[in-house]
Amino acid sequence: MAPYASDDSTRAGEDDDLRVGRRKAVRYVVPVTVAGVAAATIGLVPAIADSGDPDLPKITTQQLLEKIAASDVQQLSGTVKITTDLGLPDLGGLESGLLSGAAGEGDGSSADPSTKLTELASGTHTLRVAADGPDKQKLSLLENAAEYSVIHNGKDVWGYDSASNEVHHSTVEEGTDKAETPVPATPKDLTEEALKAVDTTTSVTVDGTVQVAGRDAYRLVVKPKQSGSTVGAISVAVDAQTGLPLKFTLTPKSGGSAVVDAGFTQISFAKPAASTFDFTPPKGAKVTEGDAPGAEKLPEHSTAPTEKDMAGLNVLGEGWTSIATFDTGGQGVPSSAEMPDAGAFGGFLDSLGDKVTGKFGSGTVFSTRLINALMTDDGKVYVGAVTKDALVKAADAGR
Repeated sequence: MAPYASDDSTRAGEDDDLRVGRRKAVRYVVPVTVAGVAAATIGLVPAIADSGDPDLPKITTQQLLEKIAASDVQQLSGTVKITTDLGLPDLGGLESGLLSGAAGEGDGSSADPSTKLTELASGTHTLRVAADGPDKQKLSLLENAAEYSVIHNGKDVWGYDSASNEVHHSTVEEGTDKAETPVPATPKDLTEEALKAVDTTTSVTVDGTVQVAGRDAYRLVVKPKQSGSTVGAISVAVDAQTGLPLKFTLTPKSGGSAVVDAGFTQISFAKPAASTFDFTPPKGAKVTEGDAPGAEKLPEHSTAPTEKDMAGLNVLGEGWTSIATFDTGGQGVPSSAEMPDAGAFGGFLDSLGDKVTGKFGSGTVFSTRLINALMTDDGKVYVGAVTKDALVKAADAGR
């Protein structure tokens, strides 16, 4: 699969066009900073690509980016397979609970999207998706002998967990995109987040063609130009006809399998049946009224930072080596020995954390395959898609 070539003048022009400003945030992360800062990301594993590289007309990087931006697919249905491998220790499913708790525990309903969909932060999952314009979408998470669905139809947003027979209901303003799921779940969601990071610290190229779910696609590759980032590369398969991202793959600089793999295994652009978006709570189901997805609130005793805590958020550096930092105003993370009643949570912190020292004093670095976070013993937090050494240097400089 040979990459497309371009001369220096063309590449320089494309670099100018790609300057979309610096993002003052850590890239494509679902930020979760808790007392033991375990950051969750959604990235993807090498795709479920069909064999054979289609023969498509040559396209420049800028043209492909414009094609993605102009994509306006209103109707589709299909199946997405997503695998996430953050490298968290196997704690019998505890890691999913910790991530959902860090993201906000909602109102306690097992059907609340703000907690249920955080399961996508680990393991392999199969999703069925359908859409018919801005007011009708459906996402179903297929599980063993059960199914969880989020249905947006007009002003109503329903979450339904067949395993517990619980229903979560909220409302949104019609004609808006406020019914988005709290976690990026499709190649399109993930690509939009990744492209927000494109600036002068980024290399963006077109690297041949692929087939995904029977569709011909161009392959867009996004890489950091800076050293010190834990991100290796992002690869996006872009449908040649519609411009819709069909697959998104994020690989770490350390190598090995991708951090996550989300790709369509089947897709149709035909109008879904209207009944696809109908929902009536089953007889006997427990119905909970709650906030719209994405508007979840932190539980009263949550250890995740509040809006007040985050008011002092600062960003050090730029581009792919940006480090977000804030002061919790509290103590650092205690070890399991200092928390005899913490049980598995204490073990989780110990398994992730490495004690470090520097001019700043001492602290603990919590690591995944992509995101590292340093919490100092006096409660300052440094987090980013950067190496442990970069966090220590940032803490030393900001002491």
